[in-house]
Amino acid sequence: MKLGVNIDHIATVRQARLGREPDPVHAAVLAELGGADSITVHLREDRRHIQDRDLPLLRETLGIPLNLEMAVTEEMLAIASALRPQMVCLVPEKREELTTEGGLAVDPEQALLRRLISELRAQGTEVSLFIDPEPQAVLASQAAGAGTVELHTGSWANAWAAHHLQPSQGSQQRVKDEAQRLERAAACCAERGITLNIGHGLSYRNVRQLLHLPLLHELNIGHAIISHALFVGLRQAVAEMKALVEAGPGE
Repeated sequence: MKLGVNIDHIATVRQARLGREPDPVHAAVLAELGGADSITVHLREDRRHIQDRDLPLLRETLGIPLNLEMAVTEEMLAIASALRPQMVCLVPEKREELTTEGGLAVDPEQALLRRLISELRAQGTEVSLFIDPEPQAVLASQAAGAGTVELHTGSWANAWAAHHLQPSQGSQQRVKDEAQRLERAAACCAERGITLNIGHGLSYRNVRQLLHLPLLHELNIGHAIISHALFVGLRQAVAEMKALVEAGPGE
């Protein structure tokens, strides 16, 4: 089971002053030293954090795979084709959102989506789709040509946080319901031979509760690790999360 570390928020701090520090490339190297198996960055249309210049520097510097999150657009296809990252994750994108709010609405008949997946895979890039945890979304992703999906764990994480803030039978049931959604989607991936990744809202307190998902390949975590790194340093923060992942399922 692998840990991908999202370093977008390092770039968020840099862009607050439009300067050079902190450098996302430096952060990526520290994350790699801490045990990260891959580095994730999201090049948004509005360039609110990661910038175009960061991408080739990361690609040339890292000794672990670079996972580029991006929208389904011609612009991003051109960028990914030139960069040749080891992985691309296709995500929905809205300018007004603070963070990705849900999974990609996958239409397997969408010409651009199918072409993007086909061209990138032909270039040797692994392509995943960031989707809501529903079997129909898994099936649609496979029909579009993707061999990997990343299940959006945000709804489960929100339910988990709400229950721990104000426990009740109702909040506990919502956590169970969201966990079952993830389990059904994960089982569908296992049945169809689709590589399973998960991400969004995962933290040091909740991550082990999803490690039982069948054939779980990789977890992508950003905000929790970067937040913890403010106090202990990024290398240590990544090492602590990697230890939890390697410990396996638990409370």
